[in-house]
Amino acid sequence: MSFTDILDAIGTGFEQFRIQDLLEILILAYVIYKLIRFTANTRSYQVLKGIGVLVLLLIISNVLNLMTIKYLLDSFLVSGIVVVVVLFQPEIRRALERIGGIRLGIVQRTTPSYEIVRQLCLAVENMSRRKVGALIVLERGTKLGDYVQTGTIIDADISDALIENIFEPKTPLHDGAVIIRDGRIYAAACVLPLFDSPNIPRELGTRHRASLGISTVSDSITLVVSEETGTISYARDGKLTRHVDHDALEELLNDHFNPQDKGFLLFGKKNEAEDAEGKEDAGETRSRRKKKNGGR
Repeated sequence: MSFTDILDAIGTGFEQFRIQDLLEILILAYVIYKLIRFTANTRSYQVLKGIGVLVLLLIISNVLNLMTIKYLLDSFLVSGIVVVVVLFQPEIRRALERIGGIRLGIVQRTTPSYEIVRQLCLAVENMSRRKVGALIVLERGTKLGDYVQTGTIIDADISDALIENIFEPKTPLHDGAVIIRDGRIYAAACVLPLFDSPNIPRELGTRHRASLGISTVSDSITLVVSEETGTISYARDGKLTRHVDHDALEELLNDHFNPQDKGFLLFGKKNEAEDAEGKEDAGETRSRRKKKNGGR
């Protein structure tokens, strides 16, 4: 094939190009991009790269007319859909749960509780100061009923005293995770799946592995207090953020309990007066804490 034939083929292709073709290309590109983002930092990402290499080899064998290699790769990829479903079962389940958890925001949103954020900050920072290990899961769109069943139902208002009492060493409920649902302490002593990647640092214990494990099978946010160092961390989307200070913790909790611009608010809007009052209370709490710590 000459260079002129190649140009003619390209020109013919552009002449037959439709707006529907452009739309399909954009949709497929977006799906592939989200798939890569979704599987990043997981074991499935390596599998996805392997499948990409096989697809590339299939294209090359087709161009070079390598019939045997093309037949083997084509047979493997066509029949490999079952293998893909098995390998990506946790990710597929997680993606479907996220799709099913999409909210349109048609109903009026209630005013977020800044008191909940204050109580959680107090509890986590007090346990960090005393080096009391803790594991607190903030349930979001993905329901954690399977893990709630492994623990003890409490269904109580959030308070720093209750949380600290739960994680107090040698108490019946201290060994396990607390799951917070709908702004309440719903269950305690829950057993979470462990993250078993060989790349996790050796100094991270069972609590950190559990926080990463639950973050890979759900969209939850998990707070961790290290029993050895008192360091505060949180896990989300399979990633662990360590050495979280007060401001970062407060911002994280506010984003969870007071989400901004989530969905379309078709009816009603947030009560601005109550919102301002809540922020003022939070500001006063920070001021009292600074005075207590000598202005630091």
